[in-house]
Parts: sequence; C-alpha cells; structure tokens
Amino acid sequence: MAQEAVELTINALDAPFWPQLPALSFLEQMIPQYSEGMPSVRIDTGAETVWFERDEEEIERFYETAGDEAARVAISDDYARGFYSFMDAIKGRRFKVLKGHITGPLTFTLGLKDRDGRLLYYDEELREIALMLLAAKARWQIDMLSVAADEVVIFIDEPILSALGTSAYLGVDSAEVKRMLATTVDAIQESGGIAGIHCCGRADWPLVMSTGVDIMNFDSYSFGDTLAIYPGETVDFLDAGGWLAWGIVPTSDEIQNEDEQSVVKRYTLRLAEITKGVPEDKLMKRIMLTPSCGTGSRTVEETLKIFQILMRLKEAVAR
Repeated sequence: MAQEAVELTINALDAPFWPQLPALSFLEQMIPQYSEGMPSVRIDTGAETVWFERDEEEIERFYETAGDEAARVAISDDYARGFYSFMDAIKGRRFKVLKGHITGPLTFTLGLKDRDGRLLYYDEELREIALMLLAAKARWQIDMLSVAADEVVIFIDEPILSALGTSAYLGVDSAEVKRMLATTVDAIQESGGIAGIHCCGRADWPLVMSTGVDIMNFDSYSFGDTLAIYPGETVDFLDAGGWLAWGIVPTSDEIQNEDEQSVVKRYTLRLAEITKGVPEDKLMKRIMLTPSCGTGSRTVEETLKIFQILMRLKEAVAR
C-alpha cells in the first residue's frame, strides 16, 4: 500500500508529497505521527489512544537534546512508512518541488488531553515544547527532501482552525493562534523551506494570511465561498507574493458522485465567486489546484479517481 500511494503522488502531482497512511497504523494518524519525541506523551497502540502525563524528567531531557531553535527531530519508520517508501522511490532522481507536512501546533496541542480531559494547549510549557518539536520535525524534513528537490514545501495541517471560536475553544486567544502559526512558518522559511497552511474547513482566512505563510491551502470545493468574503485581504496576500492552493477535488464521500465535468463546473463557480472582488488576472497568476484534503481515508480506487480528475482539471484550465 505504501509503495502504491507513493507512486501515485509522484506520477500525478507537480509537487509530489510523502503520503500519510493511517489505515496501516494508528501511529500514522495526525496526532500520534508527530508525537514521537514529545515529552510526557503516552501511546497505547492496542487501545489506539494517545494522551499526556506531565513528566518533569522527560521535559528536562527534551531541553537537553532538542530544545533549541536549530534542532532537527526525525520521524521513524514506525510512524511514517509513507515517508521512507517515498525516500526510496525518489533516490537518484531530481524534482523541482517536493512537499512534506506536519500537524499544526494548534491541532496538535488542542487534540491532546490528559487523563482528566485537560487539553495540552492549556499547559503553557508543554504548548511551547510542542511548538519547538513540530518546528524541529519540519526542519528535518526539509533537510531530507532537499537532497532530491530544488525547493521543499512544508504544509502545516491545521483542521482545528475551523473549530476555533466555537464554545469548545473559547479560551483560545486569536493572538496566540497567530503567534503559534507565525512561529512555525518562520521556522520553515528560515530553514530554506516554503511554508504552507492547510485547513479543510471554514477558518479565519485573514488571520491565516497574516502569518507570513507562502501558500494557503483551503477546501475550495465545500468552502470556497468563505474566502470570497475577504477580497481586500486576499488581494493583499497575493500582492505580497502569496499563493492560493484550491482544494477543488473532493476527498470526502462526495467524490463518488463527481467526475471531471462536474468538478470543472464547481471550479468555474468558485472562480466566479472570488473574482467578484479579486481581479481574475491577479488571481490566476497565484493559484494551484489540489485535492480538498488528504486521501488517507479513501479506497485505492477512489484515490486514483481523485488524482485523475485533478490531472484532467489542470489540463482543462490550461487550455
């Protein structure tokens, strides 16, 4: 399965990426995959649960080994079989762009709880350590992928952004959200990478665009109209050199009812919505087309369909 997924991304995409494979292992789900090396985190693979228990000795060891701004922290094969299959497949080859990814610091810290249900985000020290760890894993990927690429893009996956502002996260401060995202973006850029942020739901897009990120990836298929609300901020983002990655091919159950023609129709609709406030020529120079989210939950047949539609959509748009 890992090799199949890798070959698909290499053959179908302009910027191939290493695939996450949560169907193979609980350790490849969003939170566990980047928890390796995080002090105080506990994992029960049999029960498929992950939580944290504050451990001062582990925290002290982290500061001694990985607690600096230049640290690199590897992801092992047990946590990312897709990564190592990808590295084997690209050996001896050269690409213009390769893509890696990390779970974003907000999704990571708001997705981890202790036994009493307290979110790791509200432990200020562990929140900062998580920020440091994720940046270190991004730097490590940049080092590894740059051997075979002229440029490396690292996406910060932040699905939790769509839930901020709801009653469950009223204690999450927007200034802290921006700081955590901007800090991660800076770490990627300072290590020679291109920083992207991905959210597959609604989000505070002006906040995301204000973090200094190079690429903003959003679910244009389902939520493209939410970006159209912010034409001024979008124009400013594009003028500053930002790119919009349109997740226009659905990776949800909707893919079962879609084909090339219907996705082209959806793309045309979204384009019309956004260009009411953003000049089309400006927009078209700074967009790229992608699936709406990851395909780890789809079947092989559905995944093939997603990438086939994407390739044909790109051809249709180019004509």
